Amino acid sequence: MEVLRGFSEPNMATSTRIQNVAPRPGFSALHRLRKRRKGQRVKDPLDDLLLKTLTSQRAMEERFLQMEERRFQRDLDVEERRMQLEQRRFELEREHEFRMFNVFAQMLSILKQSHSGSSSSVAMPRGLDFSQALSEITGMGGGGGGDLQEMRARPLSERRVDMHGFCSPSDFQRSPYLSARGNIASIFRGSTEEGYKAYHADKYDEDKNPNGIINFGTSENKLCFDLMSKRLTQTDMNLMEPPLLQYPDWTGHMFLREEVARFLTYYCKAPAPLKAENVIVLNGCGSLFSALATVLCDPGEAVLIATPFYGGITQSVFLYGNVKLVYAYLDSKITGTSTRPFQLTVEKLEKALQNARAEGVTVRALILLNPQNPLGDIYSLSELRDYLEFAKRHELHVIVDEIYMLSVFDDSATFHSVLGMDRLPDPQRTHVMWGITKDFAVSGIRFGTLYTENQDVANAVASLCYFHGVCGPVQHKVAQLLRDRDWINQVYLRANRARLKAAHTYVTDELKTLGVPFLNRNAGFFVWIDFRKYLKTGTFEEEMLLWKRFLDNKVLLSCGKAFECSEPGWFRIIFADKTHRLQLGMQRIRKVLEEREQEILAEEKEQPCQSEQDGKADSTDEVIFVSRHQEPTSASSSNLGDLIGLLQQQMRSSDWLQKNTAEQFAQEKPEIYDVFSKLVGKQ
Repeated sequence: MEVLRGFSEPNMATSTRIQNVAPRPGFSALHRLRKRRKGQRVKDPLDDLLLKTLTSQRAMEERFLQMEERRFQRDLDVEERRMQLEQRRFELEREHEFRMFNVFAQMLSILKQSHSGSSSSVAMPRGLDFSQALSEITGMGGGGGGDLQEMRARPLSERRVDMHGFCSPSDFQRSPYLSARGNIASIFRGSTEEGYKAYHADKYDEDKNPNGIINFGTSENKLCFDLMSKRLTQTDMNLMEPPLLQYPDWTGHMFLREEVARFLTYYCKAPAPLKAENVIVLNGCGSLFSALATVLCDPGEAVLIATPFYGGITQSVFLYGNVKLVYAYLDSKITGTSTRPFQLTVEKLEKALQNARAEGVTVRALILLNPQNPLGDIYSLSELRDYLEFAKRHELHVIVDEIYMLSVFDDSATFHSVLGMDRLPDPQRTHVMWGITKDFAVSGIRFGTLYTENQDVANAVASLCYFHGVCGPVQHKVAQLLRDRDWINQVYLRANRARLKAAHTYVTDELKTLGVPFLNRNAGFFVWIDFRKYLKTGTFEEEMLLWKRFLDNKVLLSCGKAFECSEPGWFRIIFADKTHRLQLGMQRIRKVLEEREQEILAEEKEQPCQSEQDGKADSTDEVIFVSRHQEPTSASSSNLGDLIGLLQQQMRSSDWLQKNTAEQFAQEKPEIYDVFSKLVGKQ
């Protein structure tokens, strides 16, 4: 009770009065508001911090989005600007290319004159007059079919260039990623490349693809795979030492160069041992042609060569070194100093050289192919000496390609190497190349060798060997092969020559049966065939159509245009193949020729008023069947076989047989025919 003592009666009364007083209006709402405010004042302070954080985050996100939008817009502007610059650069490059093409074309048009009626031409090869070629490409690229038809309709003799000989205008598009030279290189292909590509896409196989293409166009020896595969897999070939796996001397390992020198000394019958320091090794003779052209000639200068010739040389000397070829055209007629078809004489070389110099072209070298591809000719010692003396008089280098020197398959023919001559007229300008590709039937192994006594030339070529080296293991195998003299002489060469001769005999006998003229030589893997009687108008366009017709019938040949032959209608056939492929290939050739012959006869019947000689090649004065290589002789020394061959060729190349059939003779002169029939019956 003491607790309550402090409360007096008045106080208690006052308290009681307060309780009994009625509440004033608005008091409860004000009280609640105060309580609410009081509750707010005691809210957790983290709420304010969280609110501020969220607000800041939202502001940062909005700022980030604004920055991203600006960056994205800036990137779009940069990309648009870059595309505009790229487009402008592309346009400038095209304008620059057009200017360069025009300048180059004008230079070529100055250097290259019309060669109609002339035995020489300075040029890029026929089919590579860029001034007209590029204008034709430009006109055809957009689908200008009218111009294309008009160009195809014109005879080749009226055109400066046959575009279809080396590119497909409908497929050509000038690339902005290539230089002018790169664009030219990209379209630098001819019928040889077209046929080779078609062959690899549809190869003949006796079991897997019996209807595929038989390749009589690529110069390969397919007769000795059994011998070479056995020799190259023997134990002495399988050496693997550190030096063979390391960078070598770019001119070739010394052990290989020494073996090459001994090999060439023996088989070229050199009067003195050849020196290893004069030997350079590269990956094939194509690389050798390219390297020699580059170090002997400046861009725009030229090399003299007789046509027809192996067309791959054109690419080798031009694509890298921009070196042109001057042609000394050979033909099948026997006139003047020529005693055999397509004979190379000093007079023809002189004329071609003088014509080139008159046109302002600098000629630095002469190329000789011995044995000759595609003719199969073997030059005599006297001929070689004349050619070398000619080159010395004019201070020309001589590049002698002897890659078929061991592929002479008849004892009546003798090969003479330049390295076997007692004295070279100009040894410092004479350079000889050889390789194993042909003579040893291994075209898949890229190996070529150069022999030159000129150390300046050797050093210059050696600097390019970095790009054309031969790998160490292959160098070892080649050295082992070349030093195995007993196997080469007793096994390989005997078998190879016998097989080449048998295959050559089969093909030439078939050609004789068909009545087709040809050059009968005894070296190389090829026969030079005269199909001119199957060309009605005698143009290169017709030759190309015949070539395509062979290809459509699944046999690949090489047409004369690929060898820059001056006469349309000549073809090269490769005979170094297995018997079953030769038989089937010749059947396909026979089919095409018989069909073509019937078409020509039908066309002649429809146009009886047309002159019989109109547009046909005159072949009545050509000796085509030449039984063996002969030294130049007078026409009076021809033997009976040559005269019979001449008579056969003249009869087959004309329409005498068609005009003088046995049935017609029996009707016109029945008495004589009866007597003749009785005489024949008694035989």
